[in-house]
Amino acid sequence: MADVVWMMNQLVELDGSIKIPELLRLVRPITDEERKLYETIDFDPAHYKKQIGASALRCPSKVELLMNMWRNPSLSLHGIEGAYSGPGGKTIIPCHVTGKFSIRLVPDMHPEKVNEIVINHLTELWEKRGSPNKFKAYNISSGMYWLSDYNHPHYQCGARAIKKVFGVEPDYTREGCSIPITLSFEELTKKNVMLLPIGAGDDMAHSQNEKINVSNYIKGTKLLAAYLLELKSL
Repeated sequence: MADVVWMMNQLVELDGSIKIPELLRLVRPITDEERKLYETIDFDPAHYKKQIGASALRCPSKVELLMNMWRNPSLSLHGIEGAYSGPGGKTIIPCHVTGKFSIRLVPDMHPEKVNEIVINHLTELWEKRGSPNKFKAYNISSGMYWLSDYNHPHYQCGARAIKKVFGVEPDYTREGCSIPITLSFEELTKKNVMLLPIGAGDDMAHSQNEKINVSNYIKGTKLLAAYLLELKSL
């Protein structure tokens, strides 16, 4: 148990950044054009902090916070299988435990290379630990990142449609979640794929209380029609 706790403690810094330098070198450098997108996005860190119920944010800067949410990789520790997790005190020492964590991939982090780097890193840590126990590192599953070209004519059509229906210029955003079907569509059709969201920031996607505002639902149907109308100009 002490071994796996020590190993998992070597994966992230106190500020939440990943402690695997070779992994970070895979990340695509930010361009001036991309940074300007984050600077113009309508986002209030103070409101976000209140919304998620946090006492403080590691990055009070809007740009840095958005970059950490959308374009920087992250490593999350999820649990230790085999360890006692029930209520009350326990003196049992588990004979076999499995530490579980995940890494969010971003451009240009390819799953095969990431898997190689992480397992090599864990193996080096284990050798440094010098424990007499047995150790095995393996990957359960992985998925490729997806990033589309917002300068594509489809996105321009979507932007004009949003302006017509909602009366505002849209923000070009990313998401830190996994939407595997987008990459599948792009690979199968060999076409540009666009996500045209109509939800609000407090819709609580995938939660028990997931919702969509009635006004957004109604405007969403109009948005789809406006977008299809814009496609006629291509």
